[in-house]
Amino acid sequence: MTNDESVFTRRSMVAASAGAVVAAAALSACTTYGKENATPAPNPATNPAPNGTPAGPDQPAGNALAKTADVPVGGGVIVGDTVVTQPSAGTFVGLSSTCTHAGCTVASVSNGTINCPCHGSKYRLDGSVANGPASKPLAAKTVRVVGDSVVPG
Repeated sequence: MTNDESVFTRRSMVAASAGAVVAAAALSACTTYGKENATPAPNPATNPAPNGTPAGPDQPAGNALAKTADVPVGGGVIVGDTVVTQPSAGTFVGLSSTCTHAGCTVASVSNGTINCPCHGSKYRLDGSVANGPASKPLAAKTVRVVGDSVVPG
């Protein structure tokens, strides 16, 4: 076998492998595993009651972001594009859930910090940077307490 034949063979193997990967990806993207008509069950945490609708026992009323009891002192919760924290008892802070480093969405609030999974940025419960690479604080969002709920605005 000459050098030209071995190069052709390697190229054809790479091309065949790439074709198989593309075909497998296309097949898996089209597969629904029998769930094409499935309707997801309602989730109170992601489907809050419409304005003026009474809330269920685990659901904040109206346009509420969270129940005050669901936001731990020294911690917080992430609700859509908002992080609600309670740095000290009775003090609620609203922040954007968009990391100021690269625009990722923060993923958790634990051990007194708001944590971004993309590059490891951490923010204090007031939104200030605790650990980079982010250099700017999370954007503030106005929240207020109405009854036992934290609401926008």
